[in-house]
Amino acid sequence: MAGAGVTALIAAAVTFQTANASEAPKTPEPQTLSAVAAGKLASTLGKDLGTDAAGTFYDAKAKSLVVNVLDETAAKTVQAAGAKARIVENSLAEIKSARTTLKQDATIPGTSWVTDPTTNKVVVTADRTVSKAEWSKLSKVVHGLGSVAEVKRTQGEFKPFIAGGDAITGSGGRCSLGFNVVKGGQPYFITAGHCTEAISTWSDSSGNVIGTNEQSDFPDNDFGLVKYTSTVDHPSEVDLYNGSTQKITKAADATVGEKVQRSGSTTQVHSGTVTGLDATVNYGNGDIVNGLIQTDVCAEPGDSGGSLFDGESAIGLTSGGSGDCTSGGETFFQPVTEALSTFGAQIG
Repeated sequence: MAGAGVTALIAAAVTFQTANASEAPKTPEPQTLSAVAAGKLASTLGKDLGTDAAGTFYDAKAKSLVVNVLDETAAKTVQAAGAKARIVENSLAEIKSARTTLKQDATIPGTSWVTDPTTNKVVVTADRTVSKAEWSKLSKVVHGLGSVAEVKRTQGEFKPFIAGGDAITGSGGRCSLGFNVVKGGQPYFITAGHCTEAISTWSDSSGNVIGTNEQSDFPDNDFGLVKYTSTVDHPSEVDLYNGSTQKITKAADATVGEKVQRSGSTTQVHSGTVTGLDATVNYGNGDIVNGLIQTDVCAEPGDSGGSLFDGESAIGLTSGGSGDCTSGGETFFQPVTEALSTFGAQIG
């Protein structure tokens, strides 16, 4: 393309019109999109591109969708749709194969792995509980995968945050309510599955019983459904802990690069960015959870089950992570869309 442009300029002495006719067409500018709109476009392009797609992420600064592809033909399809194309080395099939190898050969408590489309790699993290021998084993497996994976350490410890918006308690434990939902015309709420596995009857912060478990899924997934048994109001909103609330009208899938907020009963409201999708976390107690959203939003025990949201969109339920809201850390969330689909419920 560049060569053709140079030839046209050299030949411009013939006529001005000839030079113009020989110029290469300009690459379309990416559309300006919200994170939610970018997520919808990413889903459409994923279907159109098939095996030529290699991941997507949202460029919050430019407000555009970036799509990883394997060749120029796929890049043109992406550009025509209004997104920015980036040609990368690793296909989704290679990334999936790497994750399978990690599951088979490196399922070690205190580790996680997540697909990071910004680096086009699987990023493997070991927390401070991973021993020298385990670190050696993990490093050997990751290095054997070549350029498709990388490994790093975190100073924190991966653990479920049991102890979101508002506090919900039961049997000596405390979690956070995620989102109010409707199923069959009846009011329910969703929270973390590791909370509903441990506690069956829930009370509000004043000690009033408000609900009992309907369904629970943990480990592998991390979501639970609780049926309201009281007549308390249950609006579709999130507590912002400043005297106001955020209305929630829908559920949406997360997009890497998306700016999000988390509300929980221990540390209240914090914000950050989605850094990875389809994360697998090997919690130190042996529980393994798959398909999580990874973020750099901080959280602490008691925030479990709390709300991850982007404006009016419900995104995730707080599962666990490392660090705290003083030194920072990383937190994993159960996608809300999967929980709603499993339960046959809707944001309401």
